[in-house]
Amino acid sequence: MSEIILSKLAHSYLPNPKGEADFALKEMDHVWQDGGAYALLGSSGCGKTTLLNIISGLVRPSHGRVLFGGRDVTDAPTAARNIAQVFQFPVVYDTMTVRDNLAVPLRNRRMDPAYVTVRVNQIAQMIGMEDRLNHKARGLTADAKQKISLGRGMVREDVNAILFDEPLTVIDPHMKWELRTQLKSLHREFGHTMIYVTHDQTEALTFADKVVVMSEGRVVQLGTPQELFETPAHTFVGYFIGSPGMNLLEAGIDGTHATVNGLQVPLGAGYAPTTGRTQIGIRPEFVSLATTGGLPFALHRIEDVGRHRILRGEVAGAVFNIIVAEGTEIGADKTASSSPLTRSTSMPTTGALRLSHKTGEGRFNGQDPEQQSVVFSVASAGAGRVFGGYPVDDRGELFGTRHVRQQRVLLGRRWLVRRGDPF
Repeated sequence: MSEIILSKLAHSYLPNPKGEADFALKEMDHVWQDGGAYALLGSSGCGKTTLLNIISGLVRPSHGRVLFGGRDVTDAPTAARNIAQVFQFPVVYDTMTVRDNLAVPLRNRRMDPAYVTVRVNQIAQMIGMEDRLNHKARGLTADAKQKISLGRGMVREDVNAILFDEPLTVIDPHMKWELRTQLKSLHREFGHTMIYVTHDQTEALTFADKVVVMSEGRVVQLGTPQELFETPAHTFVGYFIGSPGMNLLEAGIDGTHATVNGLQVPLGAGYAPTTGRTQIGIRPEFVSLATTGGLPFALHRIEDVGRHRILRGEVAGAVFNIIVAEGTEIGADKTASSSPLTRSTSMPTTGALRLSHKTGEGRFNGQDPEQQSVVFSVASAGAGRVFGGYPVDDRGELFGTRHVRQQRVLLGRRWLVRRGDPF
């Protein structure tokens, strides 16, 4: 096991990159602690697999260095790094039995046959294939073959790190949960450094002690699952973590108020005006129905997901989602041509958000259309965030035009954003 250090690392697939836009991985410095369980989380194409392949030695970085336990392995082949890697799709020897497939890494290192037998049986039980050890791999299903790949990656106890590249893609949902649990048990037992690539936030948050969130070739935040949910450092993190993700509204900060769509929202302290782009974020879980005040909200549709319902609509031209409990009464106007405050939403202090049914047709829950509203709550940490732009630092391209860095602000007598640079 080793600490893994990435120093000034960057990579481009072009032979002669002319600028930062040509790099699949933007320059980064990062340390993976010895024995840590990490997840690399981000949308498809953000650079997760490229970064994993650089760590494993399958790809040499264009710039920078990779160090294992203080030793520079940038130019070392994969075999010299003493790592195990599990890929997205099954890699097995079809003509071998399940037992022989699992034993290959141990036999190649001339381990004692008695140890090989014991260790193979342990791993077979872990992946649920102890009853098929003597079956040829050729006749197995894709998910069974992937379990063999997963087992072969975990069979060695002396590796520096185990790398997983979306290994549960072809596994059925129930077995995914079982294998994630087994991976956690393996980590607790042997303390391997594990790096797990996925675009699925559930996999990342349930497997890892620390999650590395990537977007457009950059590492944008490293933190525990709780930190990512409660204190997102970027709007991308706020939006990507959560289901639905954080709602984002354009706002201006001036003194003790934020201005959203021309209406003032009280803050818990006074601040100087922001100079860059600023957004306020509020999670759908912390919005509830009420009867007064707020910002206009146009309801597009209601999704019933069993334990709760998701109201999907928009506020000030931005997509806005609200989670309400099953059975919550939802009123609607008969027409869509209501005044701006007829149905609205507010920020997490005082005020409210009223609802306007976009089509103006029908009734909800059998109730006559009536005026209702939605308010934000700060009963829990992580309810809201304020994000402000750093045009110089971001060089206008950190998240294109969609996302901005987080600033600090006090809402409702509570620090909802980790303290950072002042406005």
